[in-house]
Amino acid sequence: MTHRWTVRAKLTALYGTLFLLAGAALLAITYLLLAQALHDQAVDRTLVLAVPAMPADVDLQAAPVSGTARATGLTPAQQAEAQRRFELAESLQEEFRSRTLTSLLQRGGIALACVAVVGVWLSWLAARRTLRPLQQITATARRVADRTLHERIGLTGPHDELRRLADTFDDMLARLDAAFASQRRFAANASHELRTPLAINRTLVEVALSRPHASPEIRQLGETLLAVNARHEKLIDGLLLLARSDQEVQDPVPVDLAGITAAVVRAARPAAEAAGVELTAVTRPAPVRGDPVLLERLVHNLVQNAVAYNVRPGRVEVSCGPGGLTVTNTGPVIAASEVPRLFEPFQRLADRVGSAHGTGLGLSIVRSVCRAHDGDVTAEPGPSGGLTVTVTLPPGRDQDAVGARPREMPEPANP
Repeated sequence: MTHRWTVRAKLTALYGTLFLLAGAALLAITYLLLAQALHDQAVDRTLVLAVPAMPADVDLQAAPVSGTARATGLTPAQQAEAQRRFELAESLQEEFRSRTLTSLLQRGGIALACVAVVGVWLSWLAARRTLRPLQQITATARRVADRTLHERIGLTGPHDELRRLADTFDDMLARLDAAFASQRRFAANASHELRTPLAINRTLVEVALSRPHASPEIRQLGETLLAVNARHEKLIDGLLLLARSDQEVQDPVPVDLAGITAAVVRAARPAAEAAGVELTAVTRPAPVRGDPVLLERLVHNLVQNAVAYNVRPGRVEVSCGPGGLTVTNTGPVIAASEVPRLFEPFQRLADRVGSAHGTGLGLSIVRSVCRAHDGDVTAEPGPSGGLTVTVTLPPGRDQDAVGARPREMPEPANP
């Protein structure tokens, strides 16, 4: 497995290496300059050859330090002493040079190591500060991907590369937000426009079926047309609700999710008994803030799906508590790879839009309602079949749990 460094670690290594190289170069230059300075310092012959026994009129600078004796006013003994002293001085000076340079290398190496440690620490801090705008961009992108397109980065500071990147990302979000808003408006407007002809068709078919002399073939055709018309009406209602729930809740109110769940479960029990499904519910006060109608549709879709996509005999368990709702049912085995597809519009486990039961918008509406309330929904297949759907919503204040009475629920969008 290849180890991949983070950008911060790479920047830290780069800055630390630069600190180390700069310190090593400074130490090397100091060493060379000091060595050159020490090498240029020659031994002062006047001080070396100045001995008390020598005559005062002797030119000490011209006194030889090697070779045979000459007429310099020094005796051979004094010349030997001068040679010995000069050699000793040169030896001492060479030793001083060596010790000085060695000490410089040792102490400089220790100082370089300390500078390297401090440099790495400062590099780590500098890398964090350098990457802070990128972290802000990443955090905003993550929130936008999970929630809504209305948020912007709004990075301030100089117009450098990071500022231009943030501004470009904000422009892209603005265009995406406008595109999705236009799509939602189109779906809502188209659904409204389609309601009128469907209502007219239903009325005409019902009038035709109410005639006393209608033949059995006409009645069978009329009932089929009414069923198709009802399915189209459900599809339009689901599209309207999906377009509405895909937007952030503007005026949330205190809602008790447990009260809504209890009412939905009571209303669904007759259909569950007719389908041979045992429906049980355990509720505790669950204060949240949001739209009661959307939250009621969320619970209704989950319970209706759990009953409709089940086996006989089957079981549905509903659990509602602070901050969340869980619906578990028995049913056919579902592959884990198929679960994410169930939350997409017009997607079902076995087929697509061609099904005569429902419209395939149930779980997609649930997901949109959760996102509109800053919540989340997950699903996990059971080991022996069925599905467990968990809805998580931000909790409200305790005083919000006032047992908000569920409103009259419209016709379900789909199972």
